[in-house]
Amino acid sequence: MKSKAIVFSGVRQISLCEVTLKQLSSTDVLVETYWSSISTGTEKMAYNGLIPSPPFIFPFIPGYETVGRIIEAGDHVNQSLIGKFAYVAGSFGYIDVNAAFGGASQYIVCPVDSITLLDSIANPQCGIALPLGATALHIIDLAAVENRKVLILGQGAVGILASELARHMGARLIAVTEPYQNRLRFSSADLKVNPDNEDVSAALAGHEFDVLIDSTGIMSAIDTGLRFLKFHGVVIFGGYYQRMNIDYSQAFQKELSFIAAKQWAHGDLERVRDLIAAKKLNAEKIFTHQCQVDDNITSVYMQAFGDPDCLKMILHWKTDAEEQERACYLTSET
Repeated sequence: MKSKAIVFSGVRQISLCEVTLKQLSSTDVLVETYWSSISTGTEKMAYNGLIPSPPFIFPFIPGYETVGRIIEAGDHVNQSLIGKFAYVAGSFGYIDVNAAFGGASQYIVCPVDSITLLDSIANPQCGIALPLGATALHIIDLAAVENRKVLILGQGAVGILASELARHMGARLIAVTEPYQNRLRFSSADLKVNPDNEDVSAALAGHEFDVLIDSTGIMSAIDTGLRFLKFHGVVIFGGYYQRMNIDYSQAFQKELSFIAAKQWAHGDLERVRDLIAAKKLNAEKIFTHQCQVDDNITSVYMQAFGDPDCLKMILHWKTDAEEQERACYLTSET
């Protein structure tokens, strides 16, 4: 079976191509994609050739933020799943192209065990938030924030969700820093500091934080944040870093602990889905932009990679009429 897919064919080369799907096995499902999104961390690094290792070997299909409808199921799969919406974390189900992680495709063949059903969510489009929400949830779990003061660096999509989840998990005080003012307005933190036009030390005066969470991926930001931690404070690395470069004197003097967070843990996708369904996590706030998938896909990726006001770009694989038959829109900017 053939499918349209977004393909990174080389360094800084993106195109919409036709690819070949693997044959459906007895434990696979075939998903028709309605929406996917763009990772401004992993995919941006891969686009610039900064992750030169499997599975990021050109040409490859990116994407681990996909929601679609199950349209076929293998012989050993419950056939009642057909017609249901599900989150798909990606797929290796291609013949003529690599997958990293393979979710940016019009049709996806994947094991049934790798999907997360979205029956309980009123708007299945919100399922796009599951991986970012699960990443943020894993960070907050590692941080053990209950009754603690938490400082979060960066209010991109993960940082915003981490701030909201920290409150849900009982943090005593949540402060955030973010140089882009439009991002700060989406944050639910108690203290919001723009380091470009505020004195961070003055804004955080009188506070010593138990936990520092970095969601910027920038080592220099972490170095600056260390001075606000208390003795025996904890640092959570919530981004992806090519190298570690920390001011050891502060770590030494305060006997700080450092924890690296790797995406999400088993069960986190379902936990986030249930929080969204119960309206305890507002996933919709991070979807600021949307666009149809067409031959203009490179410019869409450039906006997602370069526009700080674009927290998360929704890619529509179906026409308006096709979407409205089965699911509703989220309100977002164009």
